[in-house]
Amino acid sequence: MGHTPRLKEEYKSRVISALKEEFGYKNVMQVPKLQKIVVSRGVGSAVADKKLIEYSVDELTKITGQKAVPTISKKDVANFKLRKGMPIGAKVTLRGERMYEFLDRLITTALPRVRDFGGIKATGFDGRGNYSLGITEQIIFPEIDIDKIKKIEGMNITFITSAETDQEAKSLLTELGLPFKKN
Repeated sequence: MGHTPRLKEEYKSRVISALKEEFGYKNVMQVPKLQKIVVSRGVGSAVADKKLIEYSVDELTKITGQKAVPTISKKDVANFKLRKGMPIGAKVTLRGERMYEFLDRLITTALPRVRDFGGIKATGFDGRGNYSLGITEQIIFPEIDIDKIKKIEGMNITFITSAETDQEAKSLLTELGLPFKKN
């Protein structure tokens, strides 16, 4: 059989039992799990320059290891000179092995490279067990060559879990290794 990501092994061996103990689940299937990670970026200046979408798609593809797709505007907005159907961003949805590989790289390599890093805020939960986190610079990822970037841009990373509550989701993500700030 092929390679299994380190975090997937850790989830099966340690995280499931830790969460069962913490929340008193009777069945393994009740334990929340990470379903997908969506990495997205809005490129507002793409209205003027179409090439910026291609750069964003290339960067997200390098960072995640999976082909990114441009996102398309759903309606006209006259103030932003935006027409329906114009590309205005890029996104990647990661599942399975690639999702665990990306999460591992995010936790072990990218986040420690953030200047004055003291943990991520615990306020990004949506009430349904999903967590969103904003990153201000793409250069924290080692896959990005600083000399080749046109402009420093951020991105949003959303973790979609099967957890019912934010508390369960936070425990799951903490067990997987996301460094939340201590209150």
